Amino acid sequence: MRFRRGTHCVYYAEYHIVWTPRYRRKLLVRGVDKYLENVLKNLDELEEDIEVIKVNVQSDHVHIVTIIPPRLSVASVIQFMKSQSAKKLRGHFEFIKKAIRRGGVWSRGYCVSTVGLNEEAILRYVEHQEKEDKGQITLELGK
Repeated sequence: MRFRRGTHCVYYAEYHIVWTPRYRRKLLVRGVDKYLENVLKNLDELEEDIEVIKVNVQSDHVHIVTIIPPRLSVASVIQFMKSQSAKKLRGHFEFIKKAIRRGGVWSRGYCVSTVGLNEEAILRYVEHQEKEDKGQITLELGK
């Protein structure tokens, strides 16, 4: 884990994202899982400061752990990942086109949660921050 720098911020914004194929169909089998994992890890059009850390593809859902900078909305990044991966899946696997004739490959929704720092450590840090600040070297002016 490392903090990252933006233009006007320092951040650690890691997210766990899960989404499913439309109708929760078990489409992600027979090589589709490995292909999709590779696609999601190597989306060229993704902003350069978005990092996909881990991808786990199950037969009927996808798990992704990714870092998204605070200047971007999580919803827009997920929308982009889902739309690009769906295009590539439809182009590469004919049976996916046949399995889902209307609508997209993915269901509309998704689940997202933050992968945060240790809550106890943060509460302790906030509680003792004033003491740490006062312990810094102080300058005495006017002497």
